[in-house]
Amino acid sequence: MSTPTQKSAVAHIDVENIGGIAETALDIPPGVTVLSGENATNRTSFLQAIMAAMGSDQATLKGDAETGRASLRLGESEYERTLERQNGTVVLDDGGYLDDPTVADLFAFLLETNEARQAVARDGDLRDLIMRPIDTESLKSDIERLEAEKGEINDRLATIESRKTDLPDLEQQRNEYQSEIAEKREELAELESEIDDHSRGVEETRQEQEELESKLQELRSTRSEIESVRRKIENQQQSITSLKQERSEIEAELDDLPETPTAEQSDLDAEIQQLRDDRQRLNGEISDLQSLIQYNEERLDEEDYQMLEEFETDDANGSVTDDLLSDTDEIVCWTCGSTVDRQQIEETIDRLQDLRSEKVTELNDIKDQLEDLKADKRDIERQRDRRSELQSSLAQVEDELDRRGKQIDSLKDRRDELTDDVEELEAEVDALESEDFGDILDLHKEANQLEFEIDQLESDLDEVTDEIETIEEMLDEADDLRAERDRLADELTEKRTKIDQIEADAVERFNDHVDTILEMLDYENLDRIWIERLEKTVREGRQKVQQTAFEIHVVRTTENGAAYEDTIDHLSESEREVTGLVFALAGYLVHDLHEEVPFMLLDSLEAIDSDRIATLVGYFADHVDYLVVALLEEDAAALPGEYNYVTDI
Repeated sequence: MSTPTQKSAVAHIDVENIGGIAETALDIPPGVTVLSGENATNRTSFLQAIMAAMGSDQATLKGDAETGRASLRLGESEYERTLERQNGTVVLDDGGYLDDPTVADLFAFLLETNEARQAVARDGDLRDLIMRPIDTESLKSDIERLEAEKGEINDRLATIESRKTDLPDLEQQRNEYQSEIAEKREELAELESEIDDHSRGVEETRQEQEELESKLQELRSTRSEIESVRRKIENQQQSITSLKQERSEIEAELDDLPETPTAEQSDLDAEIQQLRDDRQRLNGEISDLQSLIQYNEERLDEEDYQMLEEFETDDANGSVTDDLLSDTDEIVCWTCGSTVDRQQIEETIDRLQDLRSEKVTELNDIKDQLEDLKADKRDIERQRDRRSELQSSLAQVEDELDRRGKQIDSLKDRRDELTDDVEELEAEVDALESEDFGDILDLHKEANQLEFEIDQLESDLDEVTDEIETIEEMLDEADDLRAERDRLADELTEKRTKIDQIEADAVERFNDHVDTILEMLDYENLDRIWIERLEKTVREGRQKVQQTAFEIHVVRTTENGAAYEDTIDHLSESEREVTGLVFALAGYLVHDLHEEVPFMLLDSLEAIDSDRIATLVGYFADHVDYLVVALLEEDAAALPGEYNYVTDI
């Protein structure tokens, strides 16, 4: 991309076999360069060469050439592209100044067929043109992603706030557990002291006592394991409940997703492919027409009325010339070598130009249809991908439910086994009782029960303590989450308002510039031309949605000074051309092309009078590093002498 040094440098353009140019090279200094000359002097061809070097594909190959070249040297950087005729279509390689010339083609390269200029004349969708360079699908995807992330953070913060309210109760439980454990330990210490006193009097029963203590310890351990298994069962049952809820939500979303029959998607793919084929065919026809027009303009310039070469397209109906002239017998055929009147050739060229315009209009319609179908296809693919994701998630949930169900069955079996073990141990402990050993046995049982209760209390205390620590960690995390949520909210606002900002900026810039220019050009009884943003119902894919539209207004005054609203159709050709150029300038500035595209090209300004052209060029020059304008000699004479003039290409 360019640097300030490059933009202040002289640009060198080298051209071979583009349009009507066989070979030429020119230096273009910063500022205004005027390509001055009569019709058919290769001015438009040179503009196409600049476009090709910049990265545009809207350039034609010389009618009698198979390859061509356009190079641009700007500062220390050089960019070169070649053109080659392949199967009746001109193909350009990569290597231009711009990686993607789409926006420049719309708003910087303002030749006669420029879409932004023509949109005003044919009352086209101005809003669509301004927004076309914006990847709205990517914006929507980003917004959905950011909303999901923000939703997750909100859910997390809501959970933290909910857990925060549990903290006082948990801290109270912890204190109660600690107090209860301390009390039971004191009670256990007293029992153990009493057991020691009894043990000293029953030394002869030491073996029985040890066996009893072993059984009691085993009983306590088994009871503790039963409690642990019960808790695991409860946890698994809670998880299963959550998984079933998740399964229901997934199934509900799957039910809401529309099914797209394979046949319908295949029809859509076939329709898209057909439109792409039509687009390629029209591009080839337009390229051939442009080459044919330029070829004959060269002959006119050389005053050679005998067209010696047959120029055919790959159209199944025959040559473009045959298609055009099939309804007239005024001209036999210029490809046969006969001599015809110059006016007849000029009229034929005009008709070819009209045909090219019709093809361009047809091409634009196909592009619009193709974008609609591609949007439909993206919707179908998103639904298909979402269905696949949901089905995968559903399968995972089902697997997890099955796994946890098996775990519960296994835990229940284990609980039953442990319950049987407890019953057996209790029976064995009872069997160890004797008349002499009854008191100490009761003390051991009581101590055993206390130790079991202490174990359970300590386990509960650990759980409460862990919960308190978890909540405290969550509270520490909350500040970071709020900061991240604020950042996401700002980014969401930026994404959501980006389209509105661009639309509003485009309307404001257009209205400001057109007000200034109309005042400078002083059109009779034309007070104002302005764009209004409106909300309209439009088709987006298979649905109708509310979307912004641009509506252009024209305000005139009567002879007695009364204002009234007119329509764009009633603008003069000069007024319409100026309006289209100002709209293109607004797009150029809104998309910051002055930072990326140093060149703006102007052509076909004949509908505007010389003095107004001079004013318009001076106004545009304030916003562009290199402004290259193709003008007739009489129009160029009205421009200031300090501009760079080129009269020989």
